[in-house]
This record gives sequence, structure tokens and C-alpha cells, in this order.
Amino acid sequence: MPEAAEAQLKIANIHYQQMEKPDRDYTHAVRAEDEYRKLILQWPDSKLVPQAKQRLLQVQEVIAEREYRVGRFYYTRQAYPAAIARLQSVVNTYPLYSKADETLFLLGQCYEAEVGVLRTRRGNEVFKARMIEDFTKKATAAYSRILTRYPLMDRADDAKARLQALHQPVPRPTKAAVAQNKAEEDSRREQTTFSKVVKTFEKGPTTAEAARVGEPTLVDPKETSAKDVVQQASRAAMGSEAAKNAASVDAANGSTPPADEAAPRSDAASTGSSVDILPTANGSPLDSGATVNGSSLGNSATLPAQTGANDSNAAPDPNELKPNVAADNAQPLPPPQQVNEIQQGNAAGSPDQAAAGNASSSQDVADDNDISSSKKKKKKGIHKVVPF
Repeated sequence: MPEAAEAQLKIANIHYQQMEKPDRDYTHAVRAEDEYRKLILQWPDSKLVPQAKQRLLQVQEVIAEREYRVGRFYYTRQAYPAAIARLQSVVNTYPLYSKADETLFLLGQCYEAEVGVLRTRRGNEVFKARMIEDFTKKATAAYSRILTRYPLMDRADDAKARLQALHQPVPRPTKAAVAQNKAEEDSRREQTTFSKVVKTFEKGPTTAEAARVGEPTLVDPKETSAKDVVQQASRAAMGSEAAKNAASVDAANGSTPPADEAAPRSDAASTGSSVDILPTANGSPLDSGATVNGSSLGNSATLPAQTGANDSNAAPDPNELKPNVAADNAQPLPPPQQVNEIQQGNAAGSPDQAAAGNASSSQDVADDNDISSSKKKKKKGIHKVVPF
């Protein structure tokens, strides 16, 4: 119907109006992003598409700000693989983010921090040299992208200084890149002091810094996880030939996820905190996709404390498989009778047995009355209470 696109826009606007700040619940932000994308993809010829694209840029600004803050938190806690995964996902998914240059610069800092950690650790010098070279190349790529994609933003000079410190070539941006970045920066709005004060008391986020030119991301690329970062570093340490062999073995075994499968994240709404690398009993890392005793381990799986009798997958005890039989015959012993069955049996027996059962039950009731604290007591006279 002609009203279908308008109805879809109203659904997206409902979630847009319920969005919260980046440090709060982002459920409505994700829902609004999905609804605006659905409108753009299903009704590309609608006159409401420009309005949906503008709102989508604002929604993606809020989501990107949240992901950037999570990555910065991991960086301050020195969890560099997790920080790299978040920051790399922000750069790949939201290139129009207002702090894209800050995200790339922090990504380069994470790789440099990994190099510093490797230099202080003991180990195989050949492996260390390969990993340091790989991290240096990735840091150089992050700094170079600031100069080639966001040359007019604040971190351009800092990125140039870091490239010179790493003894890497400093790239120069093209005129098209400069014009594109200038148009993006001119389209952003600056918040006044009064608006900043008012926004602190409002529930909704600030979308003034969102770009008003360019195309929003309609299909998310494959997300980068901390597990992927660790695996890439391990393959870089093994060398090019060994990395190719490991990649071919993983593809043959089917351990490599398909391209359209979303990578596991630690902030999924339906799961708890994810564990990318699980420790084993001997201290060596265990891949989260490995199996223990025939059962597959997920991201949040934990290893059993011990194996043997308590392990459901362990070999059963032969003695436990034997039926409970008597010593003189092969007939299985009957199960023990329950209390209700004993009482029913006594009631169905002879009159003497029934009378004995009733007597025992009445005796039990009498005993309970004797020990009860609510039994009647003989009251004392007033002359015994008052001695004079």
C-alpha cells in the first residue's frame, strides 16, 4: 500500500524518540537503526527516504559513541585485544562517526601498547619479532588512515607525529578526500553552552555532532572479536607459510565461521560476559570452539572441576550398570516401600493390624500433645502469686 512506507517511518520514529544516552540502555537505538534500514531498503523510491537517512545517521552516531566508549574502557584496563576489536568494528561500520579520527588514533595506541608488552616478556625471539612487526604495520595503517580519510580532523597532526616516531612513511591525502572531509565537518552542528546544560537533564542523547551529508551504513560488515585479534597475532608469530597452512586446516575442518555469521560479542543482550580463550588445567589456552569429553564449549562455557565419577561424559562404572539383585537368585529386589504404601497396607490387612496401626497413630498424637507448648496448664491461685 502507499501508506506502508509512512507506517514504517512512524515505527522507526517511535524507537528514535525513546533512545537514551550512549552510556545507558541502547535497545531502542538498535531497533531504530533496524527500522530505518528496512524503510530505505524496501522502499528506495519513497519520498520519505531522505528523512530516514538523516535520522539513521543520528542513530548511528549514538551507537558508535557507545562502542567507542566501551573500547576506550578496555584500553584503560589494558585489555588490548578487546579494545582493538571494539575500535576496529566502529571504524569499519560507522565511517561518518564524529570521532572517527579519535577512534583510529586510539586503535594505533592499542597496537603500540601490545608492542611494548611483547618487548618486556620473555619468549622465542623469532616469534616476538614477527608479532612486533605485525602490530607495527597495523598501527601504521591506523595512523595512515587518519591522514588519508580524515585529514582535517584534530588527530591528523598527532597521527603524523606517531608515524615519524615509528620511522614509517607519512602519506598525503588527495584533494577528493580533503573535500569530502571538509563537507562532513561543515555539516556538523556545534553545541552551545546552554544546550549542553539542558541536555544533562534530558533522557535523550545529543545528535548535533552527527554528519548531515554522506550515505549511512545499511549493511553491517563482519564484526571483529577479541578471539579474531588473538588468532591473527598467533598466525603472524608462526610466519606466513605456517599461517597459510593453519588457515587451510581451519577451513578444511570447518572451524572458520562463514562471512555472514556475526562474531561473538561480550555485550550481547541475551548472554552474559563472553570468554574468548578458556584456560585448561595445565595452563595452556583452550579455544572456545574446542570440545571436552565430546561436548562443545561455547563462549561462556566453563570446564568441569574434575572428571571421573562426577563427569556425565566419563566412562561409567561397570558395577553401577549391574541391576540390584539378590545373592541367592537372579530376581531383582523390589524397591523400598514408601510411608503411604505402608499405611495403606496396614489399613488393608487384618483387623488386628488395623487396630495396632490406629493405636500407634493415636500414641503418636498423644506424644505430640505432650511436647506441645500449647497444652493446658493448671492455673495457680491468687494466693500463690501474691505471698502477702
